[in-house]
Amino acid sequence: MVKPKVIAIVGMPGAGKSLVSAVAQSYQFDVLVCGDVIREETERRGLEPTRKNMAEVMLAIRREEGPAVVAERLIPKIESSASPVVVVEGVRSMAEVGALRKRQSVAVLGVHASPRTRYERLRARGRTDDPKSWEEFSERDLRELEVGIGDVIALADEMLINENEEKALEAASAAVLKKMTRE
Repeated sequence: MVKPKVIAIVGMPGAGKSLVSAVAQSYQFDVLVCGDVIREETERRGLEPTRKNMAEVMLAIRREEGPAVVAERLIPKIESSASPVVVVEGVRSMAEVGALRKRQSVAVLGVHASPRTRYERLRARGRTDDPKSWEEFSERDLRELEVGIGDVIALADEMLINENEEKALEAASAAVLKKMTRE
């Protein structure tokens, strides 16, 4: 069985990672979402999927099992995939990227948007873990940066800027995904 190529998508909350993943799915690539690991663990611990609980679980499992735990939990799913390309949406640290690279060929795709743009998107999205105020948004950003997301963004192999409309990001995503799957 041929190992799939992994494209790890990184970006701050609200940058547009899920839009890039949707484009990847349109190419029939499997998409695994790091946040789902946190949601599943939060549920397994019998907690409501609130912003506070998910933040605490995200930090707790890293303390308990190490900084690469989320990626490590996804590796069996990656290895059992029949897709030639697997997208891992939402990597948060170089430890996670390193864990993936030990087993797979990995390219990192960064998605960036300004804080104001991301805040407005998150408020409009309305998920239970989305911030209700600028203060909550800022706290979440700082927590993400403490985990190491900024390092992954800075070292991404490719970068998409997402300040415009969805169609622009979809077109840019299609072009960069095609390029990354050829390399």
